[in-house]
Amino acid sequence: MDIFQAIILGIIEGITEFLPISSTGHLIVASEAMGLVQTKTNMAFEVIIQFAAILAVIANYKDKFHVRHSALWIKVVIAFLPLAIIGFIFKDSIKAMFNVETVAVMFIVGGVIFLIIEYFHKGKEPHTKDVEDVSYLQAAGIGIAQVFALIPGTSRAGSTIIGALLLGMSRKASAEFSFLLALPVMATVSGYDLLKHYDEFSGAQFPMLMAGFITSFLVAWVVMKLFIKFLERFTFVAFGVYRILFGVILLYLIYNGTISTVVH
Repeated sequence: MDIFQAIILGIIEGITEFLPISSTGHLIVASEAMGLVQTKTNMAFEVIIQFAAILAVIANYKDKFHVRHSALWIKVVIAFLPLAIIGFIFKDSIKAMFNVETVAVMFIVGGVIFLIIEYFHKGKEPHTKDVEDVSYLQAAGIGIAQVFALIPGTSRAGSTIIGALLLGMSRKASAEFSFLLALPVMATVSGYDLLKHYDEFSGAQFPMLMAGFITSFLVAWVVMKLFIKFLERFTFVAFGVYRILFGVILLYLIYNGTISTVVH
């Protein structure tokens, strides 16, 4: 991997991590297109750019890191627990599930679900309009919905947002709670992977790592702000359509032999 490729992947991670479109599928396609194989060094790089996205959440919501918001963070922890528990118990089974075909199918399934939810929510007034007003029961429900993100291609942001919408939250509150919930989820995953791959980092790789890190942070920071502005005027229909189209294209590339069904 060179610096140009690192910047491209950083841009993709920054754009897709917090949108309900799954960063996994996009990184797979981009890596295949650039001829990058899943070496330990490249896996370590993906950890670095995910960690950069975590910092972007902190930068955008630094006002939430105050004792007066402690109740909100308790709800975030409650929402985090189902994924942590199920993910730990079934981690080997989850790894065995991973292939590009599953990612493509779940892209389509998730897109259809978004379109159905938006159809039935059209014109309805949400019960919870502000992220601070999320109840403990809603937090637990979002946590259960997030478990579906363990299926490759489902999208962590997508599953949490869908869960939040079904529980009566506004689009804006759903997205913001999903952003905050990313902190414990991604910190746990990235922290574990950093410990596992720390020996893959070397001085020679530092320029590449920094290029990806800075790009991912800046792009994620901007995308989160634009996403919230977008949701103040529009729905998730565009994301549903995009997911379906991307999934169909991915399936075509798989059956055409352009992309392998197993990440190599």
